[in-house]
Amino acid sequence: MAHTLQSSCTILKLISQRRNHTLAKLLLGLPLVVASAAFPQGSGQRSAVSGVGPASIRGIVVTPDGAPISEAVKVTLKVLRGDQAVIYTDQQGRFEFGGLGPGGYTIEVDPDRDARFEITTEVISVLRNTPTFVTITIKEKQRENRSTGDKTISVAMLDQKVPSEAKREFDKATRLDSEGRTDESVNALRRALAIYPDYLMALNDLGARLLDLGQLPEAAQHLRAAIKIDPNAFNPQLNLGVVLVRQNEFGQALEILGKALSLEPSAPAAHLYAGIAAAGLNDSGRAEKELNSAYELGGHPYAVALVYLGRLYTKKGDREQAIKSLEAYLRDSPNDPNSAEVKKMIAALH
Repeated sequence: MAHTLQSSCTILKLISQRRNHTLAKLLLGLPLVVASAAFPQGSGQRSAVSGVGPASIRGIVVTPDGAPISEAVKVTLKVLRGDQAVIYTDQQGRFEFGGLGPGGYTIEVDPDRDARFEITTEVISVLRNTPTFVTITIKEKQRENRSTGDKTISVAMLDQKVPSEAKREFDKATRLDSEGRTDESVNALRRALAIYPDYLMALNDLGARLLDLGQLPEAAQHLRAAIKIDPNAFNPQLNLGVVLVRQNEFGQALEILGKALSLEPSAPAAHLYAGIAAAGLNDSGRAEKELNSAYELGGHPYAVALVYLGRLYTKKGDREQAIKSLEAYLRDSPNDPNSAEVKKMIAALH
């Protein structure tokens, strides 16, 4: 990579990425997303309601078995006076409403997934100057009709009988991660796995935390263990793909990310990293396709795909398309910390 850019992202940490929920200090070429079952501080998409204040509601939407929902679902914030804001969850089921004053709010989650899940509401009290964390569990209308072909909620995850002690450590890890205490969160996940070594969600989340800390070999070890337990679990596939991209193992990364995309074809993070891996293999056609898909599916949080496209077109000698992509990035993210660097890239192309 000729340039190193830093960016803020409001989605998955996935595209992880962490702290200050802008989801992570993102370096182009480093993870944009980490698919975690835990909720990191500041993760998810932000939206402010009319009553401006320093408090916030940070939440995660999970399915009845406790797995974070990976499809974007509609989340509506309502107040008594009728004001409301609407956002959608990220790949890990996270969302955030910021700029709130103290008082009572109602959160409405509308999964709208083939009428499988009910609309769920939660009444939440927000305190002054304080972030409020909430986990919203959606209810399935016809659980008896659940098929093993569901790619979002893996069969192994549903069937696991997690000991209560391991579950407590996992919940503690989730809380610690939401507070930005990553090292302590890692230790709690290790304790959970010491109690129950096949804990799929803990294996994935430990891999995600270690990826975030740059401990790539061990991250890959835990993610491969999760995939061995359930080859159809999406999050470990995505996270392992990110690890392999970080390690410049582009061929393996593209294979793993291809599997992730077979499970979740509309996942923008998987398309983004598949594009980066394809570019690393000098497969410009595949890279262009995947990067365009990432931006088309993910929108503003994945505008970084436009910078990668700009680099790709520059390498191909197509200055016009390179400038077009980079200028589109600036229009989409005019206040991004990377904007000055992108402007220099554009100037160099003229």
